[in-house]
Parts: sequence; C-alpha cells; structure tokens
Amino acid sequence: MPTHDRAPRLLLSVEDAAARLDIGRTTMFALIKSGEIASVRIGRLRRVPAEALTAYIRSLTERHAA
Repeated sequence: MPTHDRAPRLLLSVEDAAARLDIGRTTMFALIKSGEIASVRIGRLRRVPAEALTAYIRSLTERHAA
C-alpha cells in the first residue's frame, strides 16, 4: 500500500520523532527523560505520541514569544 493512502501514525519511535524535529536520538531521549516531551511504553518499546511533538513545539514558541 502506498504511504500516501495510510493514515498518519499516532505513535512514533524515538528515532522517527527525533527525525521529525531534526534533532539527534540522544537529544530526543534527553527531552523525554526531562519530561519536556511525553512518551509512552508499550511492552519494551518507547513511543512518542505525534501530538507530543506539536505540544513541545507550541511550548517552545510560547517560551520564546514571552
């Protein structure tokens, strides 16, 4: 199935989330550990909700606008 026919993924791997923000994997793990970006565990996997990236970007924008 072509990727443009699929619904957007709701949960991203840490690597995919980092790629979306154009940051490194280590930086993404640091943001998750600090609580700046929300994540969930599913079994042994760590996943980042796509909406957590939007919330993080919004918080950065609000911090820098103030």
